[in-house]
Amino acid sequence: MVNLEWYRTFKAIYKTGTLTGAAGALFISQPGVSLHLSSLESYVGYKLFDRTGRKMIPTERGKVLFNALVEPLTKLEEIEKNFQQSTEKHTPTISVGMCFETFQITLEQYVSTLPFNLIISFGEYPEMLDQLEKGILDLIITPKKGVSPNIEHEAFSCENIVLVGGKDIDLKAFKDVHKTKNRTKIELWLKQHKWYGTTGDMEHLFQFWSLNFGKKPDFRPNYIVPNLNSIVRCLSGGSGLAVIPDFLCHDEIQSGEIQLVWEGDKKLKNTLYFGTRKKTTHNQEINHIKDLFKKVMS
Repeated sequence: MVNLEWYRTFKAIYKTGTLTGAAGALFISQPGVSLHLSSLESYVGYKLFDRTGRKMIPTERGKVLFNALVEPLTKLEEIEKNFQQSTEKHTPTISVGMCFETFQITLEQYVSTLPFNLIISFGEYPEMLDQLEKGILDLIITPKKGVSPNIEHEAFSCENIVLVGGKDIDLKAFKDVHKTKNRTKIELWLKQHKWYGTTGDMEHLFQFWSLNFGKKPDFRPNYIVPNLNSIVRCLSGGSGLAVIPDFLCHDEIQSGEIQLVWEGDKKLKNTLYFGTRKKTTHNQEINHIKDLFKKVMS
C-alpha cells in the first residue's frame, strides 16, 4: 500500500525543484526525502523526475501524476489542517526515543504533567538515530553520537558503569582479594557468584570486563531478566552481581538494598546525549523534556 507521506514528499519536490528544498519544507532530512521518492517510484513503476545537477525536473509521467494528485492531496491537507486547529492546536505531539530503563527512572514520573502529547519509543540506538533523521522521532536520548549533518547532539550527563551486588555479598572478602592486585584471583572470586544480565544488552558487562581484565568474560550470566531495572529489583533480594549504570541504582545503594562492589580500577563511563534534528517546529516542547532530564540527572 502506498504511504501518504510519499505523495507529500513528491509534491514538495515538484514545487521546490530540489531534494534540499523539499526537506526544508517538510522538516525532514534529505535522505528521508530521497527514500520517500525512491519508494514511490518503485511503487508506481517509473521515474517521476530526471536529475539534472541539483534540479529535479519532472518527467512526463511525473507531470501526469502531479496533476492527478495535487487537488485531492490539497483537500486532504486542508482537512488535516482544520482537524489540527480544532483538536491539536495547543497540544502538539512529540515523539521521543530512549531505552526503557532510562524512561522509567527519569521521564515516567512527569508524563502526566506534560502540557503536550507524548509518544515514547524504545529501540536500539542505531534504529533511533535513523528514525530521528527521517522525522519519525523528535528527540532521542543516546550514549552514541551519529554522524548525520542534519542531527545535533548535546551532552547532558555522564553515567558510570559499575559492579553492584546484593546486600548479602561479602564486600570485605572482595576488598581483601582486590588488595592482592592479582587479576586472576579477583576474576575467580567474581565468577564464584551468581550473575544477572538482560536479554537485550550484555555490552556493559563486556566493556567493564575487557577494560579491567583485558579480555571478554568467559561466562554467561546465570539469570537473564527483561531489563536493567529488573536486575536492581532482583539484587535487592540479597545476592548476585551485575554490571549496570550507577544512576539506575543510586537510591537502592543509598538505602542499603544493594551494594556498590567495584567501580573498576579503570572506570567505564558513558556520556549521554540529547539528539535532535537541526530543523524542528517543536523546540519549546523538546526543551521542556530536556529540562526534566537535567533536573533528574543533575
